[in-house]
Amino acid sequence: MIELLRTNDPVTLSFVESLLKDAGIGCFVADTNMSIMEGSLGVLPRRILVEQDKLEAARRLMIDAGLEDQVS
Repeated sequence: MIELLRTNDPVTLSFVESLLKDAGIGCFVADTNMSIMEGSLGVLPRRILVEQDKLEAARRLMIDAGLEDQVS
């Protein structure tokens, strides 16, 4: 899996997960447990990963949603 974006913002994470799900693109949120271990202070960002063959479609979706500055 390839990193699509990295953020500390839980709203952005939820929004992106929802967009990807609606588009039929599977994703995995990495580093959730690390975020919990550091006390949920928002210091450690979480990453959204997608399958390599879906990466371009996912990037296009993020750009269309106005999140081009978030895309890796």
